[in-house]
Amino acid sequence: MLVLKNATAVQFEPAMVQQHIDIVIDGDMIKAVGPNLAAQYPQAEIKDMRGKLVMPGIVCSHNHFYSGLARGVIANIAPSPDFISILKNLWWRMDCALDEEAVYYSGLICSLEAIKSGCTSVIDHHASPNYIKGSLATLRKGFIKAGLRGMTCYEVTDRNGGAKEMQAGVLENIEFAQLIDSHKAKADEPYLVEAHIGAHAPFTVTNDGLSMMSEAMQVTGRGLHIHVAEDRYDVTHSHHHYSQDIVERLDSFGLINSKTLLAHGLFLSDKDAQILNERDGFLAHNARSNMNNNVGYNQLLSRFNNVVLGTDGIGADMFEELKFAFFKHRDAGGPLWPDSFMKNLFNGNQVLARNFGAKFGQLAAGYKADLTILDYVSPTPLLADNLAGHMAFGINSGNVDSVVVEGRFVYEGRQFPFDIAPIYAEAAKVAKRVWQNMDNLD
Repeated sequence: MLVLKNATAVQFEPAMVQQHIDIVIDGDMIKAVGPNLAAQYPQAEIKDMRGKLVMPGIVCSHNHFYSGLARGVIANIAPSPDFISILKNLWWRMDCALDEEAVYYSGLICSLEAIKSGCTSVIDHHASPNYIKGSLATLRKGFIKAGLRGMTCYEVTDRNGGAKEMQAGVLENIEFAQLIDSHKAKADEPYLVEAHIGAHAPFTVTNDGLSMMSEAMQVTGRGLHIHVAEDRYDVTHSHHHYSQDIVERLDSFGLINSKTLLAHGLFLSDKDAQILNERDGFLAHNARSNMNNNVGYNQLLSRFNNVVLGTDGIGADMFEELKFAFFKHRDAGGPLWPDSFMKNLFNGNQVLARNFGAKFGQLAAGYKADLTILDYVSPTPLLADNLAGHMAFGINSGNVDSVVVEGRFVYEGRQFPFDIAPIYAEAAKVAKRVWQNMDNLD
């Protein structure tokens, strides 16, 4: 039993700020929340929060851990005047340069940095065409080592090896979901990692691939995670080759449901939005990535019922992502205020709930003890009514003091429970080799 004493309890949805609160944690669950509870649990370990903000854990709802070794990449990258060129010249060379060791270190580094930024969960989307089989289990090792909750999947695509590559990607997704099911049956292991059935994007998956993915979803009970309409080319390709809107095409194969996670969606049609809403699926908004790739802005975010926030591989700092999402929206003349984007950040907990079969996102009995702890001190009142304003204009990842996942401190007092210096040193060596591999692909 653990009691976090004298916390400032903060919650996004419904918005809440309460001072002098004790949070009682029993195993991986919150047992009780309220004032002066510590005395009721004399045998519990007591940690005095000294007024620090304690909130439900932050979720990054779309990321690419395989980009973990791309920071400052030095390689012969040709000029890339459009989105497809960026994919071909950078990312599709980067993922082809990854092997087992590189996948492990990219995943572990990204897991550590996510925790350091205040995340308790990350929903990942993976690609390593020359190391498909076993790649997701390798990523899982990084999640477990760091103590991060999350999900991952392999992006099914035909861009390198046609039907054979699609089959290998689908099989990796199925085998990983089965691996997760086997681990869930072991009571002595933490249940930290779940699975999606992943795909790159509709323009690199044929109808045969979609059919295989539909069967995989039925066999495993998992949902789809895929990029859609990140660039207009995806929409044009769907109309040209299949005479369908993108989500309409996916839905015709039974791929859209309440576990579906579509990333980007800048150019989806009204029909697409209606289908996603009717199926109660999610759209992941990635403001910084969209800006970086110059693909445009999603002017109609408000038409989607379930919007979540992700980074698309630009780290896992969700405090920064929320700010960019709001500021870019305002720059584009949008009508939404910070509270809408705080709700989007909260919605990542709903993705977790539907996949882990547990409750996330509130400081209440019966919810998972995934918590982000901040030492934010404000010169102005912090209230439920202005919490979103503090998120947009004040609170940042530099305030992250500690992170609790599954009831256990995985980061405390700005320190990990193990030495991370050797990990970073080895990752730097692996990164240099990956960059060299990229040039050797030419």
